Amino acid sequence: MISVLEGSRDLALAVIALVATVFALRWAQGFFISLLLGILFAYTLGPLVAWLERIRVPRVLGTGIVMAGVVSALAFGSYSLRDEVQTILDQLPEAATKLSAGLASLNNGQGSTMRKVETAASEIEKATSAATGQSDKSRRQATHVVIDSPGSRFGNFLWVGSMSAAAMFGQATMVLFLTFFLLLSGDIFKRKLVRVTGPSLSRRKITVRILDDINDSIQRYMLMLLATNVLVGMLTWLALRWIGLENAGAWAVAAGLLHVIPYLGPVVTAAALGMAAFMQFDQLTATLLVAGASTAIAVAVGFFGVTWMTGRIAKMNTAAVFISLLFWGWLWGIWGMLLSVPITVIVKVVAQHVEQLEAVSELLGD
Repeated sequence: MISVLEGSRDLALAVIALVATVFALRWAQGFFISLLLGILFAYTLGPLVAWLERIRVPRVLGTGIVMAGVVSALAFGSYSLRDEVQTILDQLPEAATKLSAGLASLNNGQGSTMRKVETAASEIEKATSAATGQSDKSRRQATHVVIDSPGSRFGNFLWVGSMSAAAMFGQATMVLFLTFFLLLSGDIFKRKLVRVTGPSLSRRKITVRILDDINDSIQRYMLMLLATNVLVGMLTWLALRWIGLENAGAWAVAAGLLHVIPYLGPVVTAAALGMAAFMQFDQLTATLLVAGASTAIAVAVGFFGVTWMTGRIAKMNTAAVFISLLFWGWLWGIWGMLLSVPITVIVKVVAQHVEQLEAVSELLGD
């Protein structure tokens, strides 16, 4: 009886701890997202800094060179595509007008049906009012109209947009600084974690093995992600150039960047490309061809290639990867979808080397 009570108490404490952890992760998501992004970028750029250090470049200078190179590459890429991006942005009002016209024509095609429904609803309302003795005048007196100023709505939109842009810029700046300091520190945190585990040699060996496995898995995953996104961008550019879509370079870069977001990114890319094709060609066939080509590339490279390679790198089953995607996407939105696989990889590696977490390793394993 006592053992049963102790087991129930331990289970209840575990559930409470799990709920508290999820609440803390959701409440402090800004901090945790920035921290994880900085760690991932540091893992990704770490081999470049280590290579510069091996050829006698001081670590401070090597870290500065790598960070400056990354920022310069991003700035140069954005500057090179500025004209195509500006053209796409200039076409947005026309695309919205054309889409509205198409929806209006669709509604007109269904107008007779809708008018019949509205007429029937009006007759039912009149019959109900006659039965309850409520006059039209009393109904009109009970109606309240609230007028919202368009200028106020526009001002609120601009204010919210500016605050969001400022928050994103601040978060990006913090991630850059965090990546810089993590690269600069090198193996300091690794040595400190090994010391914290205690004087036992076996514990220190396990800690070193865990950190090395996490390092190798994250670096291979980020390298795979970079290669597949570049491949998606190149294939998209070739397909769009062959079809004849304008601004193929900017759309290819957008396809490669959005492909980082699992499942959702390719859907957004296909929808945007379909709208651009409809604006240019004004033909349903061309629209379906462009959207279908984008979807086919995303399915071939992402759904099959990335999923299979992720399973091989992290030695995880596909169901575990998808469930992790759902959970972290629910918890942190788009950022959770981006970070779901690296987080699951870290949990899997730790669970492999800790006896108490053997059940978690078995559930995540292939």
